[in-house]
Amino acid sequence: MTSARPVPFLKGHGTENDFVILPDPDGRLELSPEAVARLCDRRAGIGGDGLLRVVRSAAHPEARAMAGDAEWFMDYRNGDGSVAEMCGNGVRVFVRYLERAGLAEPGDVAVATRAGVRRTHLDKDSGEITVGMGPAALPGGAVSVRVGERAWSALHVGMGNPHAVAFVDDLAHAGRLLDAPEVEPAAAYPNGTNVEFVVACGPRHVAMRVHERGSGETRSCGTGACAVMVAAARRDGVDPAAGGAPVTYTVDLPGGQLVITERADGEIEMTGPAVIVAEGVVDLDGLRPAG
Repeated sequence: MTSARPVPFLKGHGTENDFVILPDPDGRLELSPEAVARLCDRRAGIGGDGLLRVVRSAAHPEARAMAGDAEWFMDYRNGDGSVAEMCGNGVRVFVRYLERAGLAEPGDVAVATRAGVRRTHLDKDSGEITVGMGPAALPGGAVSVRVGERAWSALHVGMGNPHAVAFVDDLAHAGRLLDAPEVEPAAAYPNGTNVEFVVACGPRHVAMRVHERGSGETRSCGTGACAVMVAAARRDGVDPAAGGAPVTYTVDLPGGQLVITERADGEIEMTGPAVIVAEGVVDLDGLRPAG
């Protein structure tokens, strides 16, 4: 592999969860965690909550087995450079990039991720993108979240990545969320977790804030919104698998609104916008710290 410098990039966001996009179809870029963190730095780099590297599935060792189902692999990295399994807002932005680059057309688009193949649909009229997020996992076991002197019980929800969902009286109680809230027991989340704080807004309507593992507080989190929808439904005594009918919740985030549906077969579907706002060229050598 080689690290071509300078390299093209784009910048996009989904409900203000923003990403640096690096097209690398043949998988030639070498991206260390440090390089990713610098790219995502809002002062020393381009700035973003995370990075989406666009690679052909056949060209990436983690995605070759999925190449028959999805041509493109979303190599997602958190803002601190760490590797992540999945990012719901990122998938929508990824699909928007594929459309912009002429690599996909409105309709059904499959995307390979570390959490498996995600099926998406790009609506040619509204422009919104629906992502099949897979079923939620509910491992069970008591989990608690603490911020300062306040503590809440939480629901452990898996959406291809881990979440701890806590219902609170006021979203301000989550504090600044720059640092990860304390989650216990630590053994429930050996690789860390995303933490969501949720308030009810009305029937099947909630609002949330989130600390994303490896990124801090973000304006939106797609997998987090899905985890919140499932937690809210169970809190409301609703289980589509038992009721035999889909259930839809609206989830408000600081950066916008997502619509989340849980089907009777367990599949979670997320619908929302995705926008490409800029493109250019970045000198990776210029991102190295001085000295």
